Amino acid sequence: MPADFPTTRFDILVVGSGAAGLYGTLCLPPKYRVGLITKDTLKTGASDWAQGGIAAAIAPNDSPQFHLEDTLKAGAQLCDYSAVEFLVNEAPSAIDSLVKMGVAFDRKNSQLAMTLEAAHSHARVLHAADTTGRAIINTLTEKVLERPNVTILSQAVALKLWLDSLQKQCLGISVLYKSQIHWIRSSAVVLATGGGGQVYAQTTNPTVSTGDGVALAWRGGAVLKDLEFFQFHPTALIKHNAPHFLISEAVRGEGAHLIDHQGQRFTFEYHPKGELAPRDVVSRAIFSHLEKTAVDLAHGYVYLDLRPIESERILRRFPNILQVCRNWGIDVLKEPIPVAPAAHYWMGGICVNLKNETSIEGLYAIGETASTGVHGANRLASNSLLECLVFAAQLSKIEVSSPPVINPDKISVVRKKGEWGAEIELIKNINRNLPILLWKSAGICREKNLLETALDQVQDWREQLKYIDSSQYILDLEPGQQIVFDSHTAHTNLRICAETLNLLDIAYLILKSSLFRKESRGGHFRTDYPESSPQWRVHTLIYGNKSRTNQVESI
Repeated sequence: MPADFPTTRFDILVVGSGAAGLYGTLCLPPKYRVGLITKDTLKTGASDWAQGGIAAAIAPNDSPQFHLEDTLKAGAQLCDYSAVEFLVNEAPSAIDSLVKMGVAFDRKNSQLAMTLEAAHSHARVLHAADTTGRAIINTLTEKVLERPNVTILSQAVALKLWLDSLQKQCLGISVLYKSQIHWIRSSAVVLATGGGGQVYAQTTNPTVSTGDGVALAWRGGAVLKDLEFFQFHPTALIKHNAPHFLISEAVRGEGAHLIDHQGQRFTFEYHPKGELAPRDVVSRAIFSHLEKTAVDLAHGYVYLDLRPIESERILRRFPNILQVCRNWGIDVLKEPIPVAPAAHYWMGGICVNLKNETSIEGLYAIGETASTGVHGANRLASNSLLECLVFAAQLSKIEVSSPPVINPDKISVVRKKGEWGAEIELIKNINRNLPILLWKSAGICREKNLLETALDQVQDWREQLKYIDSSQYILDLEPGQQIVFDSHTAHTNLRICAETLNLLDIAYLILKSSLFRKESRGGHFRTDYPESSPQWRVHTLIYGNKSRTNQVESI
């Protein structure tokens, strides 16, 4: 062991440091020794980027029942009733917990301020200006750093689940840490790795969102659910060389208009609620309008016009959006913002129950990497941060026994050069081309031929990487082997390899699920099956390479 490596065992390992991972860590009983593994530094996940807010029915004129009905409606008949009921009923206590921790939500006359967002029947979205996610993450991070029972491993990449010989129980994971691979024993592993937006060329997700948890769980034999459902946010900033910065849905809730190059509010041609229709509807409205009007569809855009909102309100509610746009030469007080849809949130994930348990004993999943059943086919705005907190709170009930100490004599230390040369160039080439392929084939609009062609290409790439040397440390390394790499580039290159393998696996799974579901519903739209079908009001499950359906839980 290197001198600074904390331990080879924990009672509980949490993989991921977004809202779900941090809050889950805080909710775990303090008697347990917890290892928090983060692929990068703290505060680099998607939760930190969340602008709009967090939904909760706490206003006098609102109720959890209204929140439940809105969530079920947005989910296009694919939400599990008990999961949604649990979410909305526990929302007030989650907000109360954050307030007591010190999260500085905006207030109006000493009361928590709430705004209206698309597909909500009431103003129930709490916010901290337009950096709500950051406010929550900052507070949670401070609290985690104060916990003496928590050890943080930064710049550590989870590579593989450690399973018993029967593949029925999770015993820990292998981790790439400072150019070394270690096996860490744990009685429970909690995957909180976020989404997989980097599988698409256009995404609002940060670079760390490579579907790691879903890929690890699938390779370990866990059941996955509803992977075809990907939400494309309608309004991401489109500017040459600028990142796809998300322009919060709250902007439209406050009165901003979507207009085309002629200044027309075109969305009412596609839905009576116009800009405030569900996200998938607005995204397809923009896509369809660009198909008719754009010279270059791949780089086309429309405009989000904030000028109908009074300037003082923009300055108070959206200072971050205002500043980012100014950094890219756009004055939102005087001109509209060029926007287009981008991959934003994955409704599908690792299948879990209300206790966050997966189909593998000792393995849990929370946050975007999990599929709890609350989002159905289309997530209601601002329910994602809420889901992270409500379900992570369930970890307070976890009971585990301390894992056995690993006998040092059974650990074999092997030194490797860690220089892969041409392999890394192949990996980087696939990494560049995969998101473009998925954007064209399994993006906002899909159809059989494009999906099948893309699936063939992804399977070919997976075969190319399956047997190269660097992949063996991720796919085939056995517990008990500690690898020490001599090359100073080994850590970076192996991380690229791990992320690319994960992206290829989730691309394969998204394509496979998209082909399997022969209808359109929520975040999954097929031009060859444009209508929803009653017979497809079912969940799609993937176990290994097999797909099947499962009934949606109703009232």
